[in-house]
Amino acid sequence: MASLNVGNLGEYLREQRRTAQLSLRQLADAAGVSNPYLSQIERGLRKPSAEVLQQVAKALRISAETLYVRAGILDEKEREELETRAVILADPSINERQKQVLLQIYDSFRKENAAEAAEAAEAAASASKAAGAGADAGTPGPTPDAESPSR
Repeated sequence: MASLNVGNLGEYLREQRRTAQLSLRQLADAAGVSNPYLSQIERGLRKPSAEVLQQVAKALRISAETLYVRAGILDEKEREELETRAVILADPSINERQKQVLLQIYDSFRKENAAEAAEAAEAAASASKAAGAGADAGTPGPTPDAESPSR
């Protein structure tokens, strides 16, 4: 069986399992998956579903989002956003209303920054296109005759 490209997920899982001092069988039991299936995941032979990754993450007491990123299910920016939201929602020192206000502010900053980034990218593309059009037009520069009239 050929090894799947799952972003070194298997190696990471094995490392986390060993750090937690769990055998393959113990982790499989805790996660509710079969021992052979977990072994295949660790060896990169199987790509687990998001549900299985969530069960394994819970058993290892690590972030499921981290496993999603390593499996290619979620990109890094999405993981960071989810973790930020989770931290805000889990903070016991602020009440629910304050949490919702913080999330609204966070969303507004993200939208503002995304709009600014899109505008900057559009401006850069326009400038690049304009510079390319000028070079492609073949506009000749001044000729030696025009610069120094012969009189």
